[in-house]
Amino acid sequence: MDNNKYFFAVDLGATSGRTILGTLNGTQLEQEELTRFPNNLIETGGHFYWDIYALYSEMIRGLKEVARRGITLTSIGIDTWGVDFVFIGEDNAILRNPMAYRDPHTFGKMEEYFEKVIDKKEVYGIAGIQFMNFNSLFQLYAMQQAGNSAYQHCKKILFLPDALSWMLTGEAVCEYTIASTSEMLDPRTGDLSEKLVKSVGLTREHFGRMVQPGTQIGVLTEEVQQITGLGAVPVIAVAGHDTGSAVAAVPAENEQFAYLSSGTWSLMGIETKQAIINERSYDLNFTNEGGVEGTTRFLKNICGMWLYERCRKEWPEEVRQLSHPELQGSAMQVEAFRSIINPDDDLFANPPSMIEAIQGYCRQTGQPVPEQPSEICRCIFDSLALRYRQVFQWLKEFADFDLNVLHIIGGGSLNKYLNQFTADSLGVEVLAGPQECTAIGNIMMQAKAAGMVDDIWQMRRLIATSVEMVRYEPSADTALWDEGYKKYIEIINKKG
Repeated sequence: MDNNKYFFAVDLGATSGRTILGTLNGTQLEQEELTRFPNNLIETGGHFYWDIYALYSEMIRGLKEVARRGITLTSIGIDTWGVDFVFIGEDNAILRNPMAYRDPHTFGKMEEYFEKVIDKKEVYGIAGIQFMNFNSLFQLYAMQQAGNSAYQHCKKILFLPDALSWMLTGEAVCEYTIASTSEMLDPRTGDLSEKLVKSVGLTREHFGRMVQPGTQIGVLTEEVQQITGLGAVPVIAVAGHDTGSAVAAVPAENEQFAYLSSGTWSLMGIETKQAIINERSYDLNFTNEGGVEGTTRFLKNICGMWLYERCRKEWPEEVRQLSHPELQGSAMQVEAFRSIINPDDDLFANPPSMIEAIQGYCRQTGQPVPEQPSEICRCIFDSLALRYRQVFQWLKEFADFDLNVLHIIGGGSLNKYLNQFTADSLGVEVLAGPQECTAIGNIMMQAKAAGMVDDIWQMRRLIATSVEMVRYEPSADTALWDEGYKKYIEIINKKG
């Protein structure tokens, strides 16, 4: 007799997506990738859109594979990137494909909104979210100003994971973690701010009912049941924001930890019971995003392996053919802190040449200019570890508990050199893993909804027994890293 429970996770990123089958027997979690597919931007009419129907079709393809295998699903959960949304019309039809956050229609609109509608500090005082021109608030403002026809005729606005759940169930909800990326959620009330919603010409009724992660949205419609060959499978609102699902999967022992979701971008933060919104968090541009079980993910975005990935694309073919360990191993032979940059300088946002941007920064600040791939790689790794130290020290200011451990999750958890540098730089224990944290968090919130785990700590204990973590202890070179950090601060202050 099969006593396993089976969960279907849809994990969508801005470039690709996948469907995963999670199998849970009560004490162990296993994952199997069922399908993987590209998520292509559509450029037409001067704008960039996501193909919502293609994403729906890929979900259906994965569900058909489950039915083909004769697997009885316990539930389905969906997570995606943040901020983007879908307009639904009076006839319950999608009005057009959702506009992508990369679309330039928001350029300059955030500043215009602060000047003409609500002051910048007041917006942060309500939402506590870092300022990015593509946040939902500024997308909606740009659409309002442009006379966007879908905006003008919408009955409902559904954030992306909620829109895909609606396509499966017919039920319109507003999941808490994804709503928190919009810059319209008030974390103090746990609902959308009427003032911010009204400021872009909308009402609270334009959005679905607010639900927390672990809530059942509905079951597959009869139409979807017929298409897939499945029955009335429940669809669960997991942490719809992919980072929310990832942080839910941190296998921490207790509340006294920081996390680093490491990949192309790095997100470093802590989990708190209340949002932290004050002058200091405003000045440092920290963000308060919704977490599971009423928690807040207080974090800061840091430019991560984007620097390395961009440089690797520019290096000659013989360098690109080297494995990551080979190239990074050669960087370890380069003098420590020879060249240092601020990874979050605007210079590195999206330069024509990342190599030239790094070299130009070093030239401007009077440092040796890295020329060889090994020198550039060492510069990136040293600089990231020092930036992590700076943000970690800020987090220690805000936390009302001791921070003695950093959990690194995501693809960057496999980078042994940067992980060791991070432990050395911060002077704390680093635990690396799991890599597939987003899918794990998605599956485990479904398991919680099914009553297989009681709370997030039981969930995290189960994850800890199901994944391998690598432990990194700080080295004895404390003085070396202190000198490196002193140099880092001097350089970023010089650059301004």
